[in-house]
Amino acid sequence: MFRLIPIAASILLSLTVACPPAAAAYPDQPIRLLVPAEAGGGADFIARIIGPRLSEALGQTVVVENRSGASGTIAGAAVAKAKPDGYLLVLAQSTSIVAAPYIYKQLTYDPLADLAPVSLVAVVPNLLVVNSHSGVKSVPDLVALAKSRPGTLSYGSSGYGSPSHLAGKMFETLADVEMLHVPYKGAGPASTALLGSQIQAMFAPISAVLPMVKNHQLRALGVTTAERIATLPDMPTVSEAGLSGFDINSWFGLFAPAHTPPDIIGRLNDAVAKTLKDPKVAQALKAQASEPVGNSAQAFVAFLEKEKQKTIGLIESTAAEAR
Repeated sequence: MFRLIPIAASILLSLTVACPPAAAAYPDQPIRLLVPAEAGGGADFIARIIGPRLSEALGQTVVVENRSGASGTIAGAAVAKAKPDGYLLVLAQSTSIVAAPYIYKQLTYDPLADLAPVSLVAVVPNLLVVNSHSGVKSVPDLVALAKSRPGTLSYGSSGYGSPSHLAGKMFETLADVEMLHVPYKGAGPASTALLGSQIQAMFAPISAVLPMVKNHQLRALGVTTAERIATLPDMPTVSEAGLSGFDINSWFGLFAPAHTPPDIIGRLNDAVAKTLKDPKVAQALKAQASEPVGNSAQAFVAFLEKEKQKTIGLIESTAAEAR
């Protein structure tokens, strides 16, 4: 069950608890930015795009360090337990912040209480795809097929609690169908399974499947955002295509340890905003279907609260499934 303390209250408390004043010269040494993924993954790509520009904005080197494992919680735990001085940060993904406490029962930290949000960096829409030879040409077709095969029509994901898994859960809820979830270790293996007709559908990051859509191996049925996206302006949203209210995506945000002084959080937030306003950075992110954001810490808190309210039921059912 979710803790009784609201996310917004607990996070804001972490930002305002009495702590030693920040050094006026911050930053006066290199900053380490942990990436909870292997080199070449989505988080790694974003970190290496924004890293050099963050270094310029902060006047200090930002060293990107890959720390993968356990859906991002290894990197998250390292930052949660670090000294709150702004020199160890994490570019966390949605799974490690929102879903992790319900998937990993032995988690040694509380992501929503032990990490201080700095800024939402990017939102990454997912794409609902099927095998081009499946005969499914629309969201209503997939719903009808799922209703005809209750509990056996399968969809793949990047693992329990991942945005692709939660998207499948939302699909089941809004379409009032029961499907079979098949978790994989990433979008790559799930895509391969879909190409081989071992599963019938999947929600995947656009960058991971768009080449296969363009060469007609996979058919795209809709994007998971509330509104259409610039990368695929002619592609309807899943909501438009028949499941009203469908809206669930991957995202990446910058976090520091809880109790990091507010002036350091502010300095980091300003640097993120400047970085994401750089046309070259924004273009590089959009080329990979990642939408740059760069909001305030307070707006990020509100975003996290909204994410919790939207996904609480999905996360709880995911945890039950995992057990």
